[in-house]
Amino acid sequence: MNKLLSISLTWLLIINAALAQTDEEKGLVIAQNVDRHDQGWEDVTASMKMILRNRHGDESTRSIRIKTLEIDDDGDKSLTIFDTPRDVKGTAFLSFSHIVNPDDQWLYLPALKRVKRINSANKSGPFMGSQFAYEDLASFEVGKYRYKYLQDEKLGEHDTFVVENYPQYRHSGYARQIVWIDKQRYIPLQVKYYDRKNDLLKTLIFNNYKQYLGKYWRAHEQVMENHQNGKTTQLTWTNYQFRNGLTKRDFERTSLKRAR
Repeated sequence: MNKLLSISLTWLLIINAALAQTDEEKGLVIAQNVDRHDQGWEDVTASMKMILRNRHGDESTRSIRIKTLEIDDDGDKSLTIFDTPRDVKGTAFLSFSHIVNPDDQWLYLPALKRVKRINSANKSGPFMGSQFAYEDLASFEVGKYRYKYLQDEKLGEHDTFVVENYPQYRHSGYARQIVWIDKQRYIPLQVKYYDRKNDLLKTLIFNNYKQYLGKYWRAHEQVMENHQNGKTTQLTWTNYQFRNGLTKRDFERTSLKRAR
């Protein structure tokens, strides 16, 4: 066969295969690419300021430190420690994300000097008075959702894939999520969350992305707006440090009470 003709037929087969992809298959491939582009960072620590705003514009601010450990064969582990204000100082939240099984999460309340396990059926509730639910704090794992590609769309200056995610976790507070994913970097730029009645509940915006280690993108600002109660939560991230040598021992339940 003529070599040029062979190359042309090969490309035609590739194009036809791409065109034959269902929206569900294409959505899954996009999600897999998002996951693949954010693998290999090992561990990370960061500081975070959480600003809570009510519908009248009143604010309260919390200072937080976060440690996260990448787990290759399961979801990631994270430890969140509150430093201010005084009434929440020392509160610590430990999360073990999983791919298929319900996430394991515990909250240490210093005033009570006890560790409280978060019931798997209650993870749609608000985390520490914020507009983020407990389930929002778990790491992204491809197997947590079913997917459907909706369309390509311009979001600001970015070309994006728009993908619908359907949570597989039966106690999820969401019927679905719509995610705008940057085509070039495979990072989320916006997420819309729909409640169990399929009404729009919240919108999450990611701003001010910066790249670390020449590969990993992290948003330095996230804003979650609740459309049903008029409240917002703004997260401002600083001091990202990767590959600190953290191990699973840094994320044991006993680490909650000694978190400082």
